[in-house]
Amino acid sequence: MSGSPNEPPSPSATRPFSPTCGALGQEARGGGGGGSEAVRPRVIAIDGPAASGKSSTAALVAHRLGWAHLDSGALYRAVTLAVLDNLGEPGALKESLAVPGSGATWPVQQIVALAEELPVRLVLVRDVFRPEVAGVDVEEPIRSDRVTRRVSEIAAIREVRHWVNVQQREAVLGHPRGVVVDGRDIGTVVFPDAPVKVFLTASPAERARRRLAQRGGRI
Repeated sequence: MSGSPNEPPSPSATRPFSPTCGALGQEARGGGGGGSEAVRPRVIAIDGPAASGKSSTAALVAHRLGWAHLDSGALYRAVTLAVLDNLGEPGALKESLAVPGSGATWPVQQIVALAEELPVRLVLVRDVFRPEVAGVDVEEPIRSDRVTRRVSEIAAIREVRHWVNVQQREAVLGHPRGVVVDGRDIGTVVFPDAPVKVFLTASPAERARRRLAQRGGRI
């Protein structure tokens, strides 16, 4: 790899991702006989426990390669922010969602429908996928304490995880070069066929130091 981590990323247009853009659906011409082979996305999957340095490492690798960076935790946080802002914040969100007939403020499917309708989406800004809610960049508000307190509960919902995984796959397939993606289960569930997988670890003391420095951190 070449380049310096201190160099500013090259500017690029801000654009939302669509399932029809970039490499998605394209085919690469194969040799002999006029056959074709579906384009496979170029992706590096970085996994590991919380506060192990996944995002900072992924951002550096993406910059050095000239690829894009996608932090999966940011999308979960964006969905959580959308839920709290539009559907309210019950006193016991997890229990309300998990137990039928418990007086849930909204059904699980309403969360996914909300994410689709607002929409919650990823937008590429200077080779970094940033989350938007209803057309507004939410990179700052998704790091708030109120989102941090609830994001693990929203992320534990199977339907939400499936929806987020689909958004990530479409973003990677739509990128013309390659994407470094970090997050939990990235290399095992989201991109099991990624040609490069990294599992980062850190000592408990280092993870605690990172978590404290993050003031709420990432999932």
